[in-house]
Amino acid sequence: MTPLRNLKRLLALSVGAFLLMDLRAEDSDLTYSDPVPFSFDTLVENARTLAKSEYQTPEIPEEDLVHAIDYLQHGRIRFKQDDDLWLGPNKQFAVSFFHVGRFFRVPVRINVVEKGQAREMFAGPNAFEIPSDSPAAQMKGQRRIAGFKIQEDKNGKLDWRSNDWLAFLGVSYFRSIGELYQYGLSARGIAVNTANPNPPFNEEFPMFTSFWFESPTDPSTSVTIYALMEGPSVTGAFRFDVSRQKAVIMNVQAKIFVRKSVSRLGLAPLTSMFWYSETARLPITDWRPEVHDSDGLAIEKSNGEFIWRPLNNPPRLAISAFIDENPKGFGLLQRDRNFHNYLEDGAYERRPSLWVDIDGNWGKGAVQLVELPTDAEDEDNIVAFWVPDQPAEPGTEFDLKYRLTWAAEEPNHPNVARCVATRLVREPQKRWPENQQRFMVEFQGGPLADLKAGELPQVDVWSSKGKIFGTSVMPLPAAGKNWYRVQFTLEDFPKDQPTELRLALQKDGKQISETWLYQFFPEFIGSK
Repeated sequence: MTPLRNLKRLLALSVGAFLLMDLRAEDSDLTYSDPVPFSFDTLVENARTLAKSEYQTPEIPEEDLVHAIDYLQHGRIRFKQDDDLWLGPNKQFAVSFFHVGRFFRVPVRINVVEKGQAREMFAGPNAFEIPSDSPAAQMKGQRRIAGFKIQEDKNGKLDWRSNDWLAFLGVSYFRSIGELYQYGLSARGIAVNTANPNPPFNEEFPMFTSFWFESPTDPSTSVTIYALMEGPSVTGAFRFDVSRQKAVIMNVQAKIFVRKSVSRLGLAPLTSMFWYSETARLPITDWRPEVHDSDGLAIEKSNGEFIWRPLNNPPRLAISAFIDENPKGFGLLQRDRNFHNYLEDGAYERRPSLWVDIDGNWGKGAVQLVELPTDAEDEDNIVAFWVPDQPAEPGTEFDLKYRLTWAAEEPNHPNVARCVATRLVREPQKRWPENQQRFMVEFQGGPLADLKAGELPQVDVWSSKGKIFGTSVMPLPAAGKNWYRVQFTLEDFPKDQPTELRLALQKDGKQISETWLYQFFPEFIGSK
């Protein structure tokens, strides 16, 4: 699914690398080209022109040495503090660059834009601090850059020298810490033929090959980053207007050009990890109660319905499609914020949620969720994106605008009860027939607060296969305020395919909760 399984560890090992760049500094190990005119329009035209030509596989100079730089050695390479690139309306954000290495082999080009003029930046042989025993010390000539990260505000409460909040590293991946100061899931520029079973449409990973940094004069915007994306089947021009507020807000404008036919084109893709949760542990003996970067997919449909789909670690590849026309948004969320549900110093309870607010009409299509089986936490096995009905044929263009919000919760949640837990139950002291599975689904907040003492919501529950019986609902004041649990049993489900489930709470015939959707695999029987 992703060639970047070590991305999280590499970013963690690179903490502390930062730079201070002045384009006129005499002692800098950076040099710059002569200025050339630059605008987003010229970048779009460049991407459009590239899409009309054959894809050129990027060269990797000194590839053997690059491959020898493993993730531990990569983390020991630091960009020197004496070279500064300051961004933002008040020049308050420092940018640090990543050296190339085994998992990030292809160098990218870095440019600085000022008053409509761009100059390419080149890193000299001494731009990085490199241990003498590192394979990178044997490399000759200019240093090659794989990506970058942006440090915290120099005037903020955190030491900007050792705290970064945004990173672009590896093909078209990028991440932010959000409001809870912890990296977690990633976003990508594009997804091409992800989990596609039909050759010759193999999965591709187009990459950002060039970046341009610009400090806008508008004080409401902190940083503007432009990127050129190139791949065998698509090219693209991107503009990211990034604001470091309580949450991290990224307004994205993208123009995608199709070079070759694509079977599954994923727009605004999100990538995460889900091993197990309170729902179903599978035959896992790990000591931690839960391990995941995200625990659910949320979708706000065009009609205002809000969907919550708990994530699975399926026994086999699973692809779910949620059909809509002009959806409002979707995201991969981490709702469980209780440390005791993880017991992990890796701060899973602080991993950010990432929400996509769609700007404009994206037409007919589907939010697709790809879930891959995994037996470890260092493999990203979850992908969500929008797949348009419009065929992605050569010459097709996609003009996109959307907002990414890296935060603790999704923004602008409607006034409905949230789903807060999904549990598969088979009590060991009872003899459960193999054709039965008990479910507990818990909701909190919203209109549940308006229920009178002794009043219970109605339950609307449905299954695609089998039969449902024994449905009940009850308040759980010990769990939290306005907290309710629904229980039901599914029986006579097929043993060789999953069953789709749907549930919502109602009052007086009106839905008052999110719509809970779940894909139940018969292999989950006996998982707890």
